Amino acid sequence: MKRATGRDWAEWFKVLDKAGAKKMAHRDIAAMVSETFGAGSWWSQMVTVTYERERGLREVHQTAAGYVANVSRTFDVPVDSLFDAFRRQAKKEKYKERTATAPKSLRLTAPDDTSVEVGFSAKGDGKSSVAVQHSKLASQKDVAKRKEYWRGLLDEL
Repeated sequence: MKRATGRDWAEWFKVLDKAGAKKMAHRDIAAMVSETFGAGSWWSQMVTVTYERERGLREVHQTAAGYVANVSRTFDVPVDSLFDAFRRQAKKEKYKERTATAPKSLRLTAPDDTSVEVGFSAKGDGKSSVAVQHSKLASQKDVAKRKEYWRGLLDEL
């Protein structure tokens, strides 16, 4: 951290507290970390999210748009087959497809209007992986439910 940003965590917490970051919106803290203190954009987000969590302003899995559940799995099938099987299952489960780039990604709207992004990648030798990100969830409890749901769906594949 110190090598990348010039400050360790204790220094970041001190300087952000002094700047009044506890009362600022996420985007304003990130902008300050970048513009005032010179951290790059990726590090600005890392510092801001860690600060928010440390100060009780943000929970794990929480974003500005709600909570996010992530699940991934590797399968012993080619990526095209995994993409097609997942797409069929999503349709069966009443997910609305917003965009698709076969065999790389799907963007879906869940029956409850939350958002799902799915990425697929080839792993060589007939293997592939899928990563599901379900966002705009209301709570940590929803994160746990969605992770369980997606693990079950992946088990069915």
